[in-house]
Amino acid sequence: MFNIIILGIVSLLTDISSEMIYPLLPFFLVLQLGASPALLGFIEGVAESLSSFLKVFSGYWSDKIKKRKTLTISGYAFSLFGKFFLYISSSWGLVFLARILDRFGKGVRTAPRDALIADSSNEKNRGRNFGLHRALDTLGACLGILLAYLFFKGASADYSKVFFIALIPAVLGLIALFWVKEKQKSVLGAARINKPKVSFKDLIPQFKILDKRLKAFLIITFLFSLANSSNQFLLLRAKTLGFNTRLIILLYLAYNVSYALFSYPAGVISDKIGRKILLISGYVFYSLVYFGFAFVGTQEFAWVLFAVYGIYMGLTEGVEKAFVSDLAPVHLRATFIGMHAALAGIGLFFASFLAGGLWDIIGVKAPFIFGGIMSLLAAVGMMKYI
Repeated sequence: MFNIIILGIVSLLTDISSEMIYPLLPFFLVLQLGASPALLGFIEGVAESLSSFLKVFSGYWSDKIKKRKTLTISGYAFSLFGKFFLYISSSWGLVFLARILDRFGKGVRTAPRDALIADSSNEKNRGRNFGLHRALDTLGACLGILLAYLFFKGASADYSKVFFIALIPAVLGLIALFWVKEKQKSVLGAARINKPKVSFKDLIPQFKILDKRLKAFLIITFLFSLANSSNQFLLLRAKTLGFNTRLIILLYLAYNVSYALFSYPAGVISDKIGRKILLISGYVFYSLVYFGFAFVGTQEFAWVLFAVYGIYMGLTEGVEKAFVSDLAPVHLRATFIGMHAALAGIGLFFASFLAGGLWDIIGVKAPFIFGGIMSLLAAVGMMKYI
């Protein structure tokens, strides 16, 4: 439990930093630096896809060397460098570099960190532990967004000042990570005896003997990810409804509060009744939210949509990781956690790039209608094949 708490604190501090920045980023790019929605989609698509694609490699390497902590520390350090470059950015090119560094760090750290959580858990509490981690992570996001609102308001819309202040919790989170204890007598020890070597050529036969539910889930993950464009398009959609930047920050806060409230209960419930029903419910919520964003006409309804979007995240984010951890071979657990994220990231690139193009060419409703349809198809796939 010690590792779960420390890793949760690290994520809490890191998300304070990240979410002080994230809700301001689309307006910094579009309003201050003159980028288009399509360019925003390109930047976010490349950055997030790189992050997700790297997770399979960092997960594989973590399984190969039987070390989680070193890769996790390295990843958080890269993200810190990315935030520094964002602070000194004066053009969209520097913002692009900053996002690449930040997401590179996330890609390196996520799979080994999640494997640390899985290694510190068992089948009876794995969903709860992932849910607790997500809850602490999202609590940090809520605090970060609230601080962004306060500092942005007090600094008279000074983006750079907020970006500088965001460096402080990122540094503290990196320091806290050194207290994590990598397990010596864990499932890794048994895996070392039973599987002395792990290489990429092993993955093909391993994939063939995977649990059929995990195979289907990896495919459905990719399908769903084609609908799951960057959240920054939701923030831009709010702008079209007349919200100012400060209120949009509070909208994003409403989403994260909802996310935090549902993450831990969802993990606990998934331990009791299984992961499938929560994942299907989450995809349905996502579909309803995206159709809602397509046709929303009032600011009041937008508040509801952001809150319900948080419910979708709470029902799926930690539960997906627990589901993969349940079904993946133990000695390749981090690899398949990373593979799941990589498939989501490949889809995310196309989703964000497509969303920006649909927005520019057809109109603001188009990317949300497309997202709603694709997420419904994913829900049907979960019901039929998992």
